[in-house]
Parts: sequence; C-alpha cells; structure tokens
Amino acid sequence: MLRYIKRFFKFTFKALFWLFLFSIFIVVIFKWIPVPITPLMVIKNFEKSDEKEDGWKHDWVAIEHISKHLQLAVICSEDQLFLKHHGYDIKAIEKAYEDNKKGKRLKGASTISQQTAKNVFLWPERSWLRKGLETYFTFLIELIWSKERIMEVYLNSIEMGPRIYGAEAASQYWFNKPASQLTKQEAAAIAAILPSPLKYRANPASTYIERRKTWIINQMQNLGELKYPEEND
Repeated sequence: MLRYIKRFFKFTFKALFWLFLFSIFIVVIFKWIPVPITPLMVIKNFEKSDEKEDGWKHDWVAIEHISKHLQLAVICSEDQLFLKHHGYDIKAIEKAYEDNKKGKRLKGASTISQQTAKNVFLWPERSWLRKGLETYFTFLIELIWSKERIMEVYLNSIEMGPRIYGAEAASQYWFNKPASQLTKQEAAAIAAILPSPLKYRANPASTYIERRKTWIINQMQNLGELKYPEEND
C-alpha cells in the first residue's frame, strides 16, 4: 500500500512539474506569435444559440493596426492604472473584498492583465481554482510580456459582440471599417459595451451607452497621449 501511495505522489509531482514548465513555455511562445483561439471562443461555439451565424469572427491584427483611440478607450473604461500596476489593482481588490463582505455585487477588481490571462489561458467559469490560476498567469504575462504586448493580446482576444472577438472583427461588425481607422467616438462606443458585449450595442448606441461614451471620452482627454512604459526606455 505504501508503495502505491509513493507512486501516486511521485506521479502527481511530475505532472505538476511538467504543467509548470508548459505554462511558462506557452506564455513565452505567445509573447511572439498571435493567439489563434481562446477557450471562450470554443465554449461559446458549442453553446446553443438563436443566432443564424455559425462559428465566430476573429481576425488577429498587430497593435500597429489598432487605433490608439481604442487602446486608450479600453484603458479608461476597464483599467486606468494599467500602465502603472504590475498586473493587480490592490485598491480595487480591497474595495471589491469589502463590498463582497457587505453583500454587494463583486465587480471592478479585474485588471486588463487579469482579463487577458483569463481569456487566453483559462475558462470563463468563476471558481477559486480558476481565480488562483488567473493570478498565476497574470504574474507570468506581466513578467514575460511588455505592457504593449498585453494590450495587443487583450484587444485581439476579448469578446466585443455576439461571437465577435478582437478589435478588427468588432470594428468591421459595428462600424464596417478596419480597427486602424476607428475614431475617438467609435472607439469609446466599443469600449463602452465591454462589461456586457452581448447585452449592449456599440452602434446604434442606446442612451446608456451614449452616456458611457461621453464619460470615456472625457477620461481619454484627461489621461492624454497613450505611451507605453517600454517606449520611455
């Protein structure tokens, strides 16, 4: 019996060790190559839907072909400390924790880096295991990727409409133009629907989305020109 227990722990240790090495390997690989598919795309594709379209729309483009307006708009909308933190917004996490203790709905604690880690490497279901792995992968991408690369992967991976993934597909879907040509108003409209891209429309925008657009544009003006930390080196 003792021999089998030792074998079990030995097998488990080896499996965890190789998974650890593989996680580092895949993060290093995705530092350089496009992310072709995410778990969310696959899961959503197998879900029953009333939509007529099959599959999903996802066209990877380099960050140079994504409007700086959209890059700045999602920072203003989703994570205004993105360029300053190391993957985690501690104050937002503490606030979310306090709100959760008071029985309020948990929101606002995930940074762009955390969302990127979740979208690319993990599944969408909420659990302590997934949250722990999200923390681990967030640490890895912040360590291995640049902020610009995190933004590039984020904007090419997130859902921005019904089975619409990434900035290029979203730009074509909502405004019938490439992502590189998005105006400030159009970029703000796409950023405004990101909390619930299946509930809201970027175009035509509802009164609520119009208000969010106005707020995001004001934040964009306050933050000024977008410049990644590595551009200052």
